[in-house]
Amino acid sequence: MAVYSLQLPLTKEQVLSLRAGDMVTLTGDMLTGRDAAHKRLIALLKEGKPLPIDLRGQTIYYVGPAPASPGHACGSAGPTTSYRMDAYTPDLLRLGLNCMIGKGRRSDAVRDAMQTYGAVYLGAVGGAAALIARSIEKTEVMAYPDLGTEAIHRFTVRDFPAIVLMDAHGGSLYESGPAQYRLEEEAPV
Repeated sequence: MAVYSLQLPLTKEQVLSLRAGDMVTLTGDMLTGRDAAHKRLIALLKEGKPLPIDLRGQTIYYVGPAPASPGHACGSAGPTTSYRMDAYTPDLLRLGLNCMIGKGRRSDAVRDAMQTYGAVYLGAVGGAAALIARSIEKTEVMAYPDLGTEAIHRFTVRDFPAIVLMDAHGGSLYESGPAQYRLEEEAPV
């Protein structure tokens, strides 16, 4: 396991160097979006229309941030359960999305697409929404303002903490983590 301090957007080389279990802090700009925004993006793709954002090389954080209190860029900003985006993710990875941040397992289709297109899935700590919000310095609505907190935002972050849950090589902390603690079966007597 390694610890990396990375600048966004991530390069393809950075994405490919990450392994499940690595810890990262991210600084720079990332996009946000949840299932409502993803559904709209895929509808545009099916209609052959351009997307309101360029996904090439981008990181998307699955979050619906709470409104900001005075003096803050953002309210609580904890991760959304990622499987809700699984039906849409392979198409977005095909368009060049490099990195996703959320919580929970992903489908086999997402895992396969991550390997095909060279992408990484990071986990943000659920239950630490207020702590995560401290790393968000600026927010801006980029698309779908009618969705409120589920609009696509651009977050400018500094030292946003995350862990590599699934890497571009098929590695998964959901498999390797528990394997570290699995007890060997006792030898028969």
